[in-house]
Amino acid sequence: MQNNRNYFIAIALSVLIVLGWQFFYMNPRIEAQRKAELAQKAQHTEQTQTAGGTTTAQPNGAAPTGQVPAVASIADALAKNPRITIDTQALSGSINLVGARLDDLRLKRYRETVDQNSPIITLLSPSETKDGYFAELGYIGGDATGSVPGPSTLWTAPADAKLTEKTPVTLTYTNDKGVTFARTISVDENYMFTVTDKITNAGQAPVALSGYGRITRYNKPAVASTYVLHEGFIGVIGDNGLVESKYTAVEKEAVHMANATGGWLGITDKYWAATLIPPQQTAFDARFSHFTDGQPRFQADYKQNAVTVAPGQSTEIKNLIFAGAKVVPVIDSYKETYQIPRFDRLIDWGWFYFLTKPMFRLMDFFFHYFGNFGVAILLTTIIVKALFFPLASKQYASMANMKRVQPKMEELKAKFGDDRMGLQQATMQLYKDEKINPIAGCWPIALQIPIFFSLYKVIYITIEMRHAPFFGWIQDLSAPDPTSFINLFGLLPFAAPTFLHLGVWPLIMGVTMFLQMRMNPTPPDPTQAMIFNWMPLVFTFMLASFPAGLVIYWAWNNTLSVIQQSVIMKRHGVKIELFDNLKGLFKRKPAPTEK
Repeated sequence: MQNNRNYFIAIALSVLIVLGWQFFYMNPRIEAQRKAELAQKAQHTEQTQTAGGTTTAQPNGAAPTGQVPAVASIADALAKNPRITIDTQALSGSINLVGARLDDLRLKRYRETVDQNSPIITLLSPSETKDGYFAELGYIGGDATGSVPGPSTLWTAPADAKLTEKTPVTLTYTNDKGVTFARTISVDENYMFTVTDKITNAGQAPVALSGYGRITRYNKPAVASTYVLHEGFIGVIGDNGLVESKYTAVEKEAVHMANATGGWLGITDKYWAATLIPPQQTAFDARFSHFTDGQPRFQADYKQNAVTVAPGQSTEIKNLIFAGAKVVPVIDSYKETYQIPRFDRLIDWGWFYFLTKPMFRLMDFFFHYFGNFGVAILLTTIIVKALFFPLASKQYASMANMKRVQPKMEELKAKFGDDRMGLQQATMQLYKDEKINPIAGCWPIALQIPIFFSLYKVIYITIEMRHAPFFGWIQDLSAPDPTSFINLFGLLPFAAPTFLHLGVWPLIMGVTMFLQMRMNPTPPDPTQAMIFNWMPLVFTFMLASFPAGLVIYWAWNNTLSVIQQSVIMKRHGVKIELFDNLKGLFKRKPAPTEK
């Protein structure tokens, strides 16, 4: 029993360390990031559909010396150059005809806050603004090729052109060598753009040119991402596999991946991403970089191997650009439809990928059936508890057996006194005679730790949880419970300090955890008893800043555990300690007797 309790204490202390790190380190950073994002988004409230923006960056990403940092407002930037309007079910914005650049894009289905009157999310912005973020495709040629499409190329488009799900647009450009580029841009009902370039050589000599693509972003998030989430550069580049690089790492040293075939690359945020998918049969060099000349900027780019177009001939080159929300079914469908290698890893499922993604699929199944992700979390918890029922049964059976032989254990302690080695050998022989496995009760807890973190990951990273309501005051399962006992859960007209924030659901979780721990006898050791008594309170405050969905899961899981343990222990004929322990809390402690 002593070894078993020590194991539980070790697990509890480990979890406390993780929760303490979350509470004292990660949550302040999340709060600072939230405030920084709100301040940044406040500058994007001007919504317009017309006009333009350009850049002086060279096609390979190395800007000319002396480039002036961008300072224009969004309205001024959008009014600078001719544009083609984008208007789909999911997107609004425009394409800049200078450079054929995708630099004005907003996501209609998502807003900055749970308030339905708040501005929609702005993903891409013109290069003249301080938050410039854009995608560009072009070519690199030579003297024999003549001028080729790049960042300063003015493309021609029909006067009534408008990009929708049903109406692609075609841009054209002819250079001084008689080479014509016809670029057809289409977009689906979600976030995938298809860019098909038909290159026709009407000149007298063959031309060789290399395609390039880049995602350029001026600013990284105001607060660095947490340990459970990757934000920054990402890609699957040929045999290099999945490559993830933080902004801070690329600021120190660029990442080069030479001559790979197949894959994709770009920049990802928690819920949004912009990526390039080059032609999968043509080799390319890829790079993650940070430039500090003129306008500082981060850039994910690639350069394809050169192709040659003979006189009188033409060729087609097709690129894909994903720019939008990382919706799990949408990302998965793109992976299968376009055969993009490991494109589903654009969503950061983490080390427990084999658990995290099935966990999401189960919750998503229940969500589509019941229409509430909070209910989906409750039902998923029941399924997980059912799967672990055999292990839980063994756990509680082990606890029952340990309790049954407790009198014999006390006899051994009295017999061997300070002879620790003899006591240990006799204890192991007792376990063997009684067919007891002393660690059988520990495995279910150890095995459920990855389940807990997988669920935490799902709630924290998936956009489906963003602004997903439960019931009552919980309007966003990915955010902490907004209520607080300090202002009597909203009855008093002031906001509670962040460090004292403690909502209704964390309190419910604390009560259920307290009841679950009272199902077992209080440890006789004073140190163990102190941990036993204070752990529910500590966890209550720690989890107050966790996403509400996770706290609801934990409270519901505790409740099911109390019911499950009661049933199993009753089946094994073991007394349930809950009511006696609760009564003992209110009994007067006997005064110590004098010797």
